[in-house]
Amino acid sequence: MPKPMLRQRIDKLCRGFTCIEESDLDQAITEMASDGLLVNNDGTIQLTEQGIKLGSDWKNLLLRREPVLEVVSGLTDGSITGLVVILSAYIAGLAPVTAAFAAFLTLAAVAITNFSSFLLGGITEDLADMMTLRSLMHYSLSDISDKIERDKSLSMLKQLFVVLHKEISRSNFYAASICSTTTFLAGILPIIVFLSFPEPLDIILSLGIVGTIVGGFLVRYRSKRTKVHWKITLFETVAIVLIAVIASLVLGGSV
Repeated sequence: MPKPMLRQRIDKLCRGFTCIEESDLDQAITEMASDGLLVNNDGTIQLTEQGIKLGSDWKNLLLRREPVLEVVSGLTDGSITGLVVILSAYIAGLAPVTAAFAAFLTLAAVAITNFSSFLLGGITEDLADMMTLRSLMHYSLSDISDKIERDKSLSMLKQLFVVLHKEISRSNFYAASICSTTTFLAGILPIIVFLSFPEPLDIILSLGIVGTIVGGFLVRYRSKRTKVHWKITLFETVAIVLIAVIASLVLGGSV
């Protein structure tokens, strides 16, 4: 984008907090260009591939924009809940209406719990991480010998975290929504199939969907994010899901 437009976006983001001087912006652009992070073509600023990757990494670190934990938790909790409901209804021989009511109630409770846990837990964890990161950056900036530049940098750092606080609060709401929605969808799909088809097709198709969600989406997603071979991830995931399902069935049977 043209430099004046970039300047407008920076001013809009920092409105009411701090002012980025023109000389600071020019110096930042020059330094980023020398590091290969952007290209300045006669006043038109464009990020390079390295700059885009670095920007994405900073966004994920500071704003938690990559929903890794949310998707994994949602798929895991939804699959376990759906599997427990299906097996319980099949073993107990529940009527379709009763099974549907129990399924919706159970999934809704798990989804709502995940939403509240991720929202409150995410806010608490992110604020604690922000304080740690702010202390480290404050210590680093305190080494600047020029008092004027040091005070200016510390002031900008303070205002930066005011802006980040608002963005992180918004990101936590998105994360909680993603987790609860993923939980509900991962559990309701196999349950709908189970209630819609006659025996024994109902149990076969529903378990097949759960297996696809766990063995396909969940394992592939975890393997891709952790850079671990899919066979190891598959063993971990299936073992954890089976242990959770068996424990739930045993506890439910004992009650």
